[in-house]
Amino acid sequence: MEHRHVGRTGLRVSRIGLGTLTWARDTGEREAADLLKAFWEAGGTLVDTADVYADGGAEYLLGRLVQDLVPRRDLVIATKAGGVPDPERRFDCSRGHLLAALDASLERLGTDYVDLWQVHAYDPFTPLEETLQALDTAVGSGRARYAGVAGFCGWQLAKAASWQLAAPGARTRLAGIQMEYSLLQRGVEREVLPAALDLEVGLLASSPLGRGVLTGKYRRSTPPGSRGASERLAPFVEPYLDDAAARIVDAVATAADGLAVTPLQVALAWVRDRPGVAAPIIGPRTSQQLGEALSVESLTLPDEICRALDDVSAPVHRYPDHDWSTL
Repeated sequence: MEHRHVGRTGLRVSRIGLGTLTWARDTGEREAADLLKAFWEAGGTLVDTADVYADGGAEYLLGRLVQDLVPRRDLVIATKAGGVPDPERRFDCSRGHLLAALDASLERLGTDYVDLWQVHAYDPFTPLEETLQALDTAVGSGRARYAGVAGFCGWQLAKAASWQLAAPGARTRLAGIQMEYSLLQRGVEREVLPAALDLEVGLLASSPLGRGVLTGKYRRSTPPGSRGASERLAPFVEPYLDDAAARIVDAVATAADGLAVTPLQVALAWVRDRPGVAAPIIGPRTSQQLGEALSVESLTLPDEICRALDDVSAPVHRYPDHDWSTL
């Protein structure tokens, strides 16, 4: 599998990443082992997790598999910290909480470092410089090799990345930002992606298949056993089952028919090759789904297909993104 640098750093990752959101909850140890081994054998390196996935269970499961199944040196393990089980305050990005969370993550993962450590979201109750100092401490101590953020809007990313760049050599440059990005969710193109491109921060695209909707499996009904049929995950899928999304899914299916590939392959190739994207992160539940996603390695969408998909999924950006005189 081809590898790419994450932003303007030396961190190189496979251009498709493996996500673990459902591990230790909907995906058991045997299924996770099959996924990880197949991903590694295909040349995949980037495995993304978080301390809140299955309340730490995903990290623990990944750590067990790395010890028994895949060499640690062959993987780029990315995890996140900052989420807390508090309905009044969903995120705590204070220095004390973040560093304690990193130590707990390392223990669950069974390793003394993570390759990429990410702040899971912006915390308005903690000064940003305090949050960023935790990243500097983590990298300086060797517990993290690179640092990034997730869920930041454009101005938050620009502020954080600029703060880190203001003292080169003393502060850790942000390598990447993880955000949802797909043909059904192009909101990052308004401010986040332009900021990332300007500041040379790589984008890790989560939910690149529109929470599974872009595979086309919801076109006629909700299949039993799918995430859309799950009581816990149905609210996650439902926003992308409206008429606007259906038109985009139909266009993806038409493109897939013309190229003799699947809608999944078209949707994944589109986001993988967008400017600024280091890697989309997929969350397959089965080896069959993973195999279909990995087969995208040999697929490059023709320019005319990309333009057609861009047009049908174009988000509405008006003031102040466009010249006011044209509005």
